[in-house]
Amino acid sequence: MAFVILDPCGPEKAAECVSVCPVDCIEEGPDQFYIDPDVCIDCGACKAVCPVSAIEEEYDLTPDQEIFLEKAEEFFLNR
Repeated sequence: MAFVILDPCGPEKAAECVSVCPVDCIEEGPDQFYIDPDVCIDCGACKAVCPVSAIEEEYDLTPDQEIFLEKAEEFFLNR
């Protein structure tokens, strides 16, 4: 399981999540930040500090939000 950054991140891109991640699995993309689902240890530190509530657990995503997990997987696959 991993955490996923959703669309509220795009306009905000606050980056508090980056500094609290103990495994450095969050990177800035062109439109938002992304969490590497293969590296995330599910600690929840990122979710706790996100000022726009843009981070959810993978298994709590609605069908409409699943695209953000796919975007993160593609972002880290193509780096």
